Amino acid sequence: MRVLAALLAAYLIGAVPVGFLVGRAFGGTDIRRRGSGTIGATNVLRTLGRLPAVLTLLGDVAKGFCAVALPSALVQGDERGVAAATVLAVVGNCWPVFLQFRGGKGVATGLGAFLALMPWAILPAAIVFLAVVGIWRYVSLGSLLAAFGVPLAAMASGYPTPAILAALVVAAIIAARHRHNVLRLVSGTEPRLGGRASA
Repeated sequence: MRVLAALLAAYLIGAVPVGFLVGRAFGGTDIRRRGSGTIGATNVLRTLGRLPAVLTLLGDVAKGFCAVALPSALVQGDERGVAAATVLAVVGNCWPVFLQFRGGKGVATGLGAFLALMPWAILPAAIVFLAVVGIWRYVSLGSLLAAFGVPLAAMASGYPTPAILAALVVAAIIAARHRHNVLRLVSGTEPRLGGRASA
């Protein structure tokens, strides 16, 4: 029962629609009807500006961390339970029950979740993300490479198998949520960081 409660809590915390709430607070807009249609920090940046984007980013990272840290206390060291909670935190962000299952792409929430689950695997992935975004200014490409860098770093760091599997599942979810970005990257039409979205 405690494991089920922990998993439900992980999903519900991950499902808190931070970007949507920030959009409502800054201008009363439904962020899902602007730009890329997602509630993530990148879309908030392109449609509402820097401060709302920073608040969205910090909120998504914080909820990802809490969605793993709090359920971990319930499952009391159950590695599989904590790994499952990590995946469900990202699932909640991507498919939130509060927004008819239309959410974000899981990157910032995944960052927070893995900071709680296996922080040492985050550092090399973060370096990859910053390097890609700094050089080419493609947030989507940096996110994809970082997402798949987490399970590789987890294996190299000796984290337990359930945590590595969770990282692989999350990377697959993030890749699936970025499928349209991949097509735009291939066609050369993907917007770079700093560009404004059309209304």
